Order: sequence, then structure tokens, then C-alpha cells
Amino acid sequence: MKKWIGLPLIALLLLTACGNTDSQSTEQNEDIDKLKKVTVVLDWTPNTNHTGLYVAKEKGYFEDNGLDVEIIMPGEAGANQLVAAGKAEFGVGYQESLTEARVQDIPIVSIAAVIQHNTSGFASPVEKNITSPKDYEGKAYGGWGAPVEKAVIASLMKQEDADVEKVDIINTGDTDFFTAVERDVDFAWIYYAWTGIEAELRGVELNMQYLADYSDKLDYYTPILITNEALIAEDPDTVRAFVAAASQGYEYSIDNPQEAADVLIKAVPDLDPELVKASQKWLAPKYQDDGSQWGIQEKSVWENYANWMSENELLEGEFEVEKAFTNEFLPKKENE
Repeated sequence: MKKWIGLPLIALLLLTACGNTDSQSTEQNEDIDKLKKVTVVLDWTPNTNHTGLYVAKEKGYFEDNGLDVEIIMPGEAGANQLVAAGKAEFGVGYQESLTEARVQDIPIVSIAAVIQHNTSGFASPVEKNITSPKDYEGKAYGGWGAPVEKAVIASLMKQEDADVEKVDIINTGDTDFFTAVERDVDFAWIYYAWTGIEAELRGVELNMQYLADYSDKLDYYTPILITNEALIAEDPDTVRAFVAAASQGYEYSIDNPQEAADVLIKAVPDLDPELVKASQKWLAPKYQDDGSQWGIQEKSVWENYANWMSENELLEGEFEVEKAFTNEFLPKKENE
């Protein structure tokens, strides 16, 4: 008899628990509904350039700032096109492509520098014996077919009285760096934070010529966070909220590189955990570097690169630097 008396009580407790769960779920859904839904499109497959965004999502920084953020891949249309067309509110871009876009009246704006200095450069396995730009003569370069590639190579080679016309420039498309240098080419343009660190883990010793070591004009911001002019004009609060949360995400990644790496690995389980952790450790101090805060951009950096592009006949039109970037949405620091 006692058994049967207990069953209604258990059922009641279960129903109450379910009711509480349903109530909590409803409240959570209502909270999510109150958030503004926005999309950020990456420039490439997820990597440690993007860690701060994944941290901001995982740690609730976006939610704390009133946003429900979806992180998506670029697909065939790049981040610039999607953001300019309003298909995504935010994106990950590059100073190089944004500079070109601005002179073509494409209304995108840089709202934060992800990394304070250019960490890219030309890499080659040591057995290729390429230790300086002069050594590019007689060698094959593998790239993606953009005019800027030859111009950058020429810019470095001129400093050593070398001739870019003696470089065999091959379009290798999306071919993996390690495959390309084993099969088709002698050197390629890489981000050391990812491909360079992968080479270290593979035991492949590289020679590197970092662009920033050869010219201040090539020490530009890459990558950057972008939005479009319409969103800035019509909904600046959303832009400010996004940048505030992203700042928190990248600052956390600076202070906690291993924990931040774990967040990226959890979000994108297909990534190599060893590579993510090693890359994050290398990149963490470079996000802000000598900048007064994460994300800060200097007018001189934008002017220098635009001048370099003009000198190399890569810009067709007038570049208005004030419209290309803004620090307006970065969080104000207490000591300011």
C-alpha cells in the first residue's frame, strides 16, 4: 500500500521538475529572443586569427552585450562582398583588400585590427637556400594570382637590386603550402602564426622574410574586423556592442592562450588540437603587441600602405583614409 501511495507523489515531483525545466527553458528562449541577431563571416576556415570571436561567443560576451552572434564561413562570396551587401553585419577582412574596395566605392569600414603588426611573409624550406629576397631570382613562387603579389615581391627584391622578372610566378590556388613547396614551387606567402607553426610541428625548418622587416609601408593590419557604412549610420549601438564583446574575447585570448585554444578546439573539433594550442601561444602576445589597446588602428598605417599601393600602380582612384577605418567603437579604457 505504501508503494502505491508513493507513486502519485513521485509523479507530482516529476511533473513539478518538468514544469520548472519548461519554465527555465521558456525564460532562456525569451532571453535569446531579446538579443539582436547578427552574423560575422570569416575570411577563411577557422584558425587562431578568429579565436577572440569564438571566445566571445562561448564565454557569453556577445550575449552580455545584447547580441546573438552567428559565425559563418565565407563560401564563394568573400567577407567584403557579404558585408558590403548587408548579407552579414560583420566580417573578417584585410587592410589590403579593404583599401582596394574603398577606391571602388564599396562601403565597408575597418572597426578593429585583429593583430597589431603584419605577421605574414615569404616562406621556404631551408633546403631551397632562399635566405633573402635576392635569392628569389631563378625560383618559383606559388600564389593565388593577384597583382599585389608580384608588386610585394618586387618591392622586397628592389632593395637588394634583384629582378622580379627572374621569378617564375605560378598560380597554385588553394594548394596546401607543404604540398606546393614539395611539388610545384620554391616559396610562398604565409601567415607564420598558422602555417609557420605547423611547419615547426612537422619538423620542417623554414626560412622567412617577414614583410614588416623590409618596409614600414608593408606593416599593415591583417586581418581586421569590418562592417558597412549603413550599419554604422543606422545602428551604431550594435557596432559598439560587437566590438566591445570582440575586445573582451581577444583580451581573454591574450591573457589565457591555452584556455582560449580549448574554446576554439571545442567550437571547431576538426582542427588539429596541437596546432591550435601552439599557434595560440605564439600569437597571443601579438594581438595587441605595442598598441595602446587591442584593436587600435593608426592613420599612418593606412596612409603608408595606400601610398605604397599607389606607387606600385595598384590603386585606381582616390583613397580617403578617414572613411576606411575607425577607432570610435573600441571600448574606452579607464586611464583615457
